Amino acid sequence: MSELAGARTGTAPPANAAGGPDRLPLPPDDQLTPAQRDAVAEISSGPRGGVIGPFAPLLRSPELMTRVQKVGEHLRFAGGLERRLFEMAILWISRRWDQHFEWSFHHPLALEAGLEPAVADAIAADRRPEGMDPAAAAVWDLLDELHRTRGVSDATFDRAMAELGDAGIVELVVTAGYYTTLAMVMNVARTPVPGGSTLPDLRAAAPGGRA
Repeated sequence: MSELAGARTGTAPPANAAGGPDRLPLPPDDQLTPAQRDAVAEISSGPRGGVIGPFAPLLRSPELMTRVQKVGEHLRFAGGLERRLFEMAILWISRRWDQHFEWSFHHPLALEAGLEPAVADAIAADRRPEGMDPAAAAVWDLLDELHRTRGVSDATFDRAMAELGDAGIVELVVTAGYYTTLAMVMNVARTPVPGGSTLPDLRAAAPGGRA
């Protein structure tokens, strides 16, 4: 994979699901600063293999990008949370933020990790999936309650503790925070989705727009 994954065409930035051109695309190679080149080399030497998605806008602050991507590298490639549940959490956050790149990139990874398609479809439709196993239900309930109430009840916490353990709860919450950060960055930057988004646009579908 190219270090600067996501080809530059020399034409106008592509429109995307956010309704406008990419505001912070990858800078041209000849305009990269030494610090940016170091950050590109750092991320390219890791499991991602190059600069993709949120790391293009984050490259404007290369030291920050490196520190942020190292958190994600640990969560995604070395974390202890079951991969199916980890990817489910990313889909949940992607739907929460209507983040099309994040969803389109991680949806196939979630299915490969064993997430049931019906669960992913329900998340895409912004509704609680039916028939979840206890671990998946614990993930959904904790994320839903945390975002609705800005806290978690003892009952919800205890169910998550029984299914995920204390380290799993911490990793789940940090995963939600990390991918929320990426979602906000990409929504501001209008980061495009190569090949088009696979996330339904509920804002366009809802009468009067989605709240």
